[in-house]
Amino acid sequence: MSILQNELIKAKETEEELYKKACEVMPGGISRNVVYRKPHPFYVSEAAGCYVTDINGVKKVDFANNIASLIHGHAHPAIVDAVCKQIQKGTAYTIGTEIEIEHAKLLCDRVPGFDKIRFMNSGTEAVMAMIKAARAYTGKPKIAKAEGGYHGSFDTAEVSQSASPATWGDINSPNSVPHVPGTPQGVLDNVVIYPYNDIERTISILNRHAADIACVIIDPVPHRIGMVQATPEFVEAVYNWTRQNNALLCFDEVICFRVAYEGAQSNYTVKPDLTSLGKIIGGGFPIGAFAGRKEIMNILDPGGNDYRFPLSGTFSANPVSMTAGKVAMEMLNRDAMDKLNKNSQIAINQIYEAGKLAGIPLSITGKGSMFKVHFRETAPTTYRDCYEDAYTKKIMNLFLEKMYEENIIMINSCSCVLSTVVTQTEIDLLSEAMLKSFKHIKPHLEV
Repeated sequence: MSILQNELIKAKETEEELYKKACEVMPGGISRNVVYRKPHPFYVSEAAGCYVTDINGVKKVDFANNIASLIHGHAHPAIVDAVCKQIQKGTAYTIGTEIEIEHAKLLCDRVPGFDKIRFMNSGTEAVMAMIKAARAYTGKPKIAKAEGGYHGSFDTAEVSQSASPATWGDINSPNSVPHVPGTPQGVLDNVVIYPYNDIERTISILNRHAADIACVIIDPVPHRIGMVQATPEFVEAVYNWTRQNNALLCFDEVICFRVAYEGAQSNYTVKPDLTSLGKIIGGGFPIGAFAGRKEIMNILDPGGNDYRFPLSGTFSANPVSMTAGKVAMEMLNRDAMDKLNKNSQIAINQIYEAGKLAGIPLSITGKGSMFKVHFRETAPTTYRDCYEDAYTKKIMNLFLEKMYEENIIMINSCSCVLSTVVTQTEIDLLSEAMLKSFKHIKPHLEV
């Protein structure tokens, strides 16, 4: 047995030992389900640029980027340098910071619909606060969200995110399905579920609850709904309905803010009243925010005349996240965004070519620098159309495991999100690995 083989065995044993220790102190040995796998999770040693090195010493190209949060890849020198300087001056204070103001101005200047912004610590917090602001502003209790839509980890946002054929009910009146047992009935009663991109059914459902709906939430490129874009017609129809019924249109751009320089909302003629943000605006550090029209945001002003929504947070707008986020967003200028999206389209074209060479059915959905691979010729258009049954999950897992063996990291939904440090070299590695993985799963595909 060679020295290299011995080292790999030691590394494998180390992975198993790490997982055993993890299981003793954390449920399932993890703190977030996205890293869970059998027989044990993978463990990272270090990362730089678009490469991650695991504890086996194997370098892999990262097209997951911590679930779309690392727009400039890992350990970007400019971000690292700025953060290190800030850490030496402190990591959090009970007084305001200048960098908080600078980052807020940067984002408000960037997006026309952002009159004012409030920071917090995660995308979940951002959506939660956005919903509370909508309720406080309108005085109404209910929200409407798309069936299958993911908007964070709290009761209201989770309703029907995991609806299945056994639970989702009639498409004309989808059930409000709890994600976790024990979810209060009152929560379910105050979440109206609509079928994404279905104008006629959605408006009919909203009309039945018009007097009580505070806001309608739309993710313009929803990761959990097949990464299918919201059509302009659908967004406009919902926008018009909210104008007529004293409700707010809220966009969740925690993930999809990356698709264009001014966010996904720049692809529509109508604009949301409020927008939740996260991920890329933190430069690799925990962050969340929501922004929108001045008259709505002013209900958070404790010194104002319309104060209705008290909101604090121990680490909200901490100077480390603010510093990293400001540097990251400054680097993501229009030229960088254009180049990133062009690289993404090159990758999509090469993946389609790999699919043809492998002779498998293939469609790709998404926008900008994020896309999802479907093993079917016709792309899905609705949540129910793209629902992942046991067969779909089996094929996806076979594919993702093979991709990992080929030293490519993807999001476990068969999705990729590119970073600005990706070059043609990494795109070629991606499409070459895809070709091998397509051939690997072909015998398991149902004809």
